[in-house]
Amino acid sequence: MPKETYDIVALPGDGIGVEVLQQALRVLRTASELFQINFRIEEIECGGHYYAQHEMEWPQGSFEKCKAADAILLGAVGHEVNGKTVFTKPGLPYPEPQLAGYTQVILNRRELNLYANVRPVKLYAGVKHKIHGELKQVWEPGKVDYVVIRENTEDAYTGETNDIEDGRMTPIKITRSATERVVRYAFNLARRRNKQLKVTCVDKSNIIGAHRFFREVFREIGQNEFPEMKLDYAYVDAFCQWQIRNPEWYDVVVAPNLAGDIISDNGATTAGGLGLAVGGNIGDEHAMFEPIHGSAPKHAGKDKANPLAAILSAQMMLDWLGARHSDDRLIKAAEKVEAAVAELLAEGETLTYDLIGEEKAA
Repeated sequence: MPKETYDIVALPGDGIGVEVLQQALRVLRTASELFQINFRIEEIECGGHYYAQHEMEWPQGSFEKCKAADAILLGAVGHEVNGKTVFTKPGLPYPEPQLAGYTQVILNRRELNLYANVRPVKLYAGVKHKIHGELKQVWEPGKVDYVVIRENTEDAYTGETNDIEDGRMTPIKITRSATERVVRYAFNLARRRNKQLKVTCVDKSNIIGAHRFFREVFREIGQNEFPEMKLDYAYVDAFCQWQIRNPEWYDVVVAPNLAGDIISDNGATTAGGLGLAVGGNIGDEHAMFEPIHGSAPKHAGKDKANPLAAILSAQMMLDWLGARHSDDRLIKAAEKVEAAVAELLAEGETLTYDLIGEEKAA
């Protein structure tokens, strides 16, 4: 049911995350006025720069606010001091040092059960690609439109690292429960999209036993619960070149965490780069949305970062909230925001350097 007020937690984070998230919040406030939707937005300072000052990644009670919110918007995390990336100290709050901002990304995903990392790969009209240092039209709009569903809670992203005799070892963990839920999410999304009715499993099952288990569960769920779907398979190394060469082959793609991380960023190449790449961390009860370009410290404070990924993250959040609460206002607002972004890109003028080049953007 539609709500009177939607509570949103905004986590600007570090670097350009702070800048681009402010533009996304401007769009959100405009949508609120146009469609008569009441948002209560709380911004919480967090990330690597906060850790460098306070030896904690955000104020106490912040996670509880995220858990109580209807949705979370994240800018980016990752901070440098004197050219060195800030990591947490051993034991504070993790046994092994982690990138400061780990709580906002990894622990939010794990503690809120945000098991599906949903990354659309969609090329809008007018978008060019930086090839050989030049902007060119390489792929055709309409032929790049698929979604990568990345398992979001395990694989090599458990945060566990063990010292061994001559180095370190990070285990790969894949469980049936986590695999089943993300695979079902992928098949259900393919049903809702109603395009190719095809789901592609991408893994390294020819070498990694845990990935072989992921593929076995994928096949079992697909054959037993989604008989109308086409099941497709690819090894991650081969898939990386196929998604560049023939992106039109794909509809919904599901992968273990590390492979999904790689192929979603690789796919962003065909959609105009990371400045347009968005991700939704989605569970059954909670969701967090973010641009996936990172904090890019070298670009921070220069007023040159592309805010469109952050704006499309807010659009993705509106659509998710609308579907979750059966609120047509939110769904229409999401459609309006995407249409405005598409119109801006097709016009091709008022854009950032990554889309039209340094000279035109100056």
